[in-house]
Amino acid sequence: MSTVETGNKIKAKRSLSKRIAAHHSASHARPGAQSGEICDVAIIGAGPYGLSLAAHLRAHGASLRIFGKPLDTWRAHMPKDMLLKSEGFASSLSSPDPKSTLKAYCAERGIEYCDRNIPVSLDLFIEYADWFRANYVPALEEKNVTALEKNSNGYGLTLEDGERVLARQVVVAVGITWFKYIPEMLNCLPTDAVSHSFDHRDVSRFKGRDVVILGAGASAIDTAALLHDSGAKVRIVARDSDIRFHSASAENDATLMNRWRKPVSTIGPGWRSYIFTKLPFLFRFLPEALRLEIVRRHLGPAPGWFMRERIEGRVDTNLGVFVDAARMIGNRVALHATDARGHANCIECDHVIAATGYRPDLARVPFMPAGILARIATTGAAPLVSGDFETSVKGFYVIGPAVANSFGPLMRFMTGSEFVAPHLAKHLAHKFAKRV
Repeated sequence: MSTVETGNKIKAKRSLSKRIAAHHSASHARPGAQSGEICDVAIIGAGPYGLSLAAHLRAHGASLRIFGKPLDTWRAHMPKDMLLKSEGFASSLSSPDPKSTLKAYCAERGIEYCDRNIPVSLDLFIEYADWFRANYVPALEEKNVTALEKNSNGYGLTLEDGERVLARQVVVAVGITWFKYIPEMLNCLPTDAVSHSFDHRDVSRFKGRDVVILGAGASAIDTAALLHDSGAKVRIVARDSDIRFHSASAENDATLMNRWRKPVSTIGPGWRSYIFTKLPFLFRFLPEALRLEIVRRHLGPAPGWFMRERIEGRVDTNLGVFVDAARMIGNRVALHATDARGHANCIECDHVIAATGYRPDLARVPFMPAGILARIATTGAAPLVSGDFETSVKGFYVIGPAVANSFGPLMRFMTGSEFVAPHLAKHLAHKFAKRV
């Protein structure tokens, strides 16, 4: 080999080393990096999916910025004193560090914990999430994104303080914040007479008032119990004929026979749930109609087993009825309801709370521009994504409940982040490595 060739190789190696060093320097830059700099990945959303992805990307050394109020839905919109429906082993955020789990957090602090049958309180989960954020996502910027645009280099983001951010790839991890669903027949009611369960962390303003909750799922039952304890007169009205409380794990669940008959998964027992948690990457190959039906029907409304004693014998229920119309009679709400035998009834109250779930649709996200929305293929109203969570718009990714129609019921639960975060982080890191 000639001296010239050797010198050229040395120069090339030095050049590559400088580029890698510059990249790592950018990846650890202060959160308020100048808008002229461009990062590899911008994550919009700081819930379980956004924080988990950021933790894995940080471990890969990627240059990233993440925006949002940490665990805002949990902190500001879940009923206070709530207990998580997910078991302890299914309530962790995800990072490459095995010591980042809720179990490890509790063990280090002497907090009572069990993988199953000891409910996790909302307060404990938020404390754990704050610790996780401080240790694994220290660069989180508690600012909201107000605008987004596609440009020649990737994407431009505008923050609420006016700062402009450039990113090569964008990951939207907005959770359920903008997706609450209120049945159309309630739209005729004034805003002070109807609301969604998402709007009620504190229900003290309903003390002494007559409130009807539509629904029989976890949010309905949690809100009903909170209303009852706050001194409201509350009734649960639902089309289901009964409230399907989860069952606590039996002592013999761990036997070989029971594990075979009803295997345990992070979203619930049974073979279907087990398959949906272990093989989500295969779910998207099912026919679309079947995928949408599974997401709609699998794991329907079901509050935690520990809520039974706070509801039964304490809160009035009107089950097996279908509410098909609503109107105001003076200052009172009148709901027209029909039971399974076709008998009609009028249910009156002061206020209706719709605990009727969420329907992901990116068109409802305020920072989403029409130009990008028009190019995103959908499945149902939700974005259709690839096996790497990329939409039909290059470099634009979506994760969390918004992609349940592509990856299945697992995406509706925080435990889905344990599948999504390492997979997507590896994919994005590979794209960065190829670019370098």
